[in-house]
Amino acid sequence: RAKSAAMYDIKWIREHPDAFDRGLTRRALQPLSGKLLALDEKRRAAITKYELAQARRNAASKEIGEAKKKKDEAGAQKLMAEVNELKVTLPALEAEQKKLGDELDKELAQIPNMPLDDVPDGADASKNVEHHQSGKKRDYAFMPKQHFELGEALGQMDFELAAKLSGARFVVLQKGLARMERALGQFMLDLHTGEKHGYTEVNPPLMVRDDVMFGTAQLPKFENDQFSTIPRHASQKERANILKRVIAEFGERNLRDSSLVGDVEGQLDYELEIESDRLWLIPTAEVPLTNLVRESIVDEDKLPMRLTACTPCFRAEAGAAGKDTRGMIRQHQFTKVELVSITTPEKSKEEHERMLACAEEVLKKLDLHYRVVTLCTGDMGFAAQKTYDIEVWLPGQNMYREISSCSNCGEFQARRMNARYRSKDGVRPVHTLNGSGVAVGRALIAVMETYQDDQGAIVVPEALKPYMGGMSKIASSE
Repeated sequence: RAKSAAMYDIKWIREHPDAFDRGLTRRALQPLSGKLLALDEKRRAAITKYELAQARRNAASKEIGEAKKKKDEAGAQKLMAEVNELKVTLPALEAEQKKLGDELDKELAQIPNMPLDDVPDGADASKNVEHHQSGKKRDYAFMPKQHFELGEALGQMDFELAAKLSGARFVVLQKGLARMERALGQFMLDLHTGEKHGYTEVNPPLMVRDDVMFGTAQLPKFENDQFSTIPRHASQKERANILKRVIAEFGERNLRDSSLVGDVEGQLDYELEIESDRLWLIPTAEVPLTNLVRESIVDEDKLPMRLTACTPCFRAEAGAAGKDTRGMIRQHQFTKVELVSITTPEKSKEEHERMLACAEEVLKKLDLHYRVVTLCTGDMGFAAQKTYDIEVWLPGQNMYREISSCSNCGEFQARRMNARYRSKDGVRPVHTLNGSGVAVGRALIAVMETYQDDQGAIVVPEALKPYMGGMSKIASSE
């Protein structure tokens, strides 16, 4: 995996250790500046030692020629011995500085983004702060049902059939509900790519490499939340070459020693895992969209870049055992419209507010009641420095549920993916922002629960009628 020690500016940590530790404390983490700076000091000392040895080898090589010109054979021999010794020493010194650099990278890769000053402090969601509400809760002359009760009664939402195909946390939608989910995605894309919002539609890959997932910070810390795949041909193609390397490492004699066969097989499996063509299924289109600027320098006049995509998303939900086991709230596969902005540090706060407004517009046009909350430090995502959540009201559940998170990540992701822009002041990291605009499956849930009637039918919102082929209601007789 391509990694960069610049995921955090270690120079900034050296100059502002107290501010760095204060940010970690707000994230409920222990201070780390002392440990990181001690490791960095060792790394810099190793670099200096290597550079001095390299300089001495170059100087001694020149001195050999001069000694030979002066017929100083003894001096030349002594210098040649020194050069030969340095040739042996240098690889070890280089390996030492690389080892220390890798250790520092590993430590830095596990540290979340620093929260902005105006983010509320708190350990969990109970400390989130409501920003504002929009619309009103509807009154019903009957007890509103939950989306899965409605969908199953309509015969258009089937979890048991999905379980036969794929297991738990999948769903099969049919007829009107399948069309409505598609309509919601199209409606959102048309809204965001329109002149007012101005996002560029992208159809990105759904599978990405390790370093792409590292760039947006899904890896390494959240590997267990992801799905990955290895092409069958890759395993077969590479097995022979890898086996040769393993044999060379363990030796032919060792392979005949049955007690070492397990070691060899374990090494082979490890090599296959890290060297095969493994790809990750995207947990959100944020991953490929943000990485479109990885390892590049964008001209400032091209910013802000505003990108949107409607894609399937895949999450293992490893930490969600027992949560939302009924219905479509928490699925392994779901559809989402994503918004991504690439901008300058000076404009990122303004862009964050703009992105939030674009996501809100979806719910306003669908006439859904919702509220916006500012997440506290303990509830904020790993890569975010500030996050707004939009929580839509679900009458069937009688509660608010998240339907969008809009986050400003500052330069955190940009440093991990080496994404920069060129300004009159030089080359600097861009700022990246991402948000759901919005989660299509959860929008379907909200529409179903909000627009249900006393017969269990779903009235089609006005904003979706142009996408529903003239359908005004989804009913079991459909």
